[in-house]
Amino acid sequence: MKNKGPLSGVVVLDLSRVLAGPYSTMILADLGARVIKVEAPGNGDDARNFDPFIKEKSAYFMSLNRGKESIALNLKEAEDRDVFEHLVKISDVLVENYRPGTMEKLGYGWDFLKKQNPKLVYAAISGFGHSGPYSNRAAYDMVVQGMGGIMSITGHEASGPTRVGTSVGDITAGLFGVTGVLSALFEREKTGEGMMVDVGMLDCQVAILENAIARYTAEGTVPGPMGGRHPSITPFEVFEAKDGHIIIAAGNDVLFTKLCDALNREDLRDNPLFACNMLRTENHEKLTAEMTKTLRTQQLSYWFSIFNQAGIPYGPINNVEQVLNDPQVNARNMVITTDDPVAGTVKMAGNPIKLSRYADPIVRKHAPDLDEHRMEILAFLMAQTK
Repeated sequence: MKNKGPLSGVVVLDLSRVLAGPYSTMILADLGARVIKVEAPGNGDDARNFDPFIKEKSAYFMSLNRGKESIALNLKEAEDRDVFEHLVKISDVLVENYRPGTMEKLGYGWDFLKKQNPKLVYAAISGFGHSGPYSNRAAYDMVVQGMGGIMSITGHEASGPTRVGTSVGDITAGLFGVTGVLSALFEREKTGEGMMVDVGMLDCQVAILENAIARYTAEGTVPGPMGGRHPSITPFEVFEAKDGHIIIAAGNDVLFTKLCDALNREDLRDNPLFACNMLRTENHEKLTAEMTKTLRTQQLSYWFSIFNQAGIPYGPINNVEQVLNDPQVNARNMVITTDDPVAGTVKMAGNPIKLSRYADPIVRKHAPDLDEHRMEILAFLMAQTK
């Protein structure tokens, strides 16, 4: 296996900070790109100061910036602007997540950048994108979770609007940003020309509403929160066993029959109220009550064994510690480490993209200190511009 990745040789100029942009460029780095993180002198990326800390270094920042290089540039000073503009000319990709108009104020809007480097792929990730009535508004993850509808269908009816427990507003924008960059690089192979990739966080939240939009379009009713239950597949939810909770997902009639046999509840299988998925969904409260009555008679370990043998999709509800110790998660190399010179060995989530021709190393290069790679980057720049 090769040791780099399919993006080896691609140079990414990363002006982003905090989460959406850095998440996007971290994936590009994991795929082999050389990511040069441009930060403001002094404090750098705001995330460097975010809790929690390991020996005075932000674990949050380290988990999003592994494998990158850092150079501090003040884009309002002539000397640093000259360095930046030369970096633009030799880069393949530029990623930023400023509010629209910020790059133009610096003199580095898309019109300028494409003249400097016609092959450049410029990815702009922002709250609302570079068009529309909200484009100049500021946004954070929770703002777009609320505006994009996902909070209205998360949690339980009694709990009120509930934020998804991870920052899906930023993370989905980062993922769609990667998709846009890769598609633009593919197009460049055919045309020789770069392009601008405009990703709005709100757009991304709308894009992942899937079933909720389908239900509203088909039925005309506004979906609300349903707790741990799927809106259109039954049984497909969280149930109580004797000593905890279990997820059971019997997504079709064949699996429902197997489930009834595993529960030793043939009466449920033969009940006309549960004869098909549509009827099971209509009568989900009755079915849930009957299943729970049986599930509460045995411990989780018993049901795990029974359902595993029967081929029924099931699973526990793991906390974060249990996730990091899960044998499947570890077998897939989804817990990797970096060796930071100050913080020491730091665990973090691995790369879920497994490629047959490239290694998936369990130890990754640590996140950079501010301006750590100035000399290497300037030497690289000189070598490229001779």
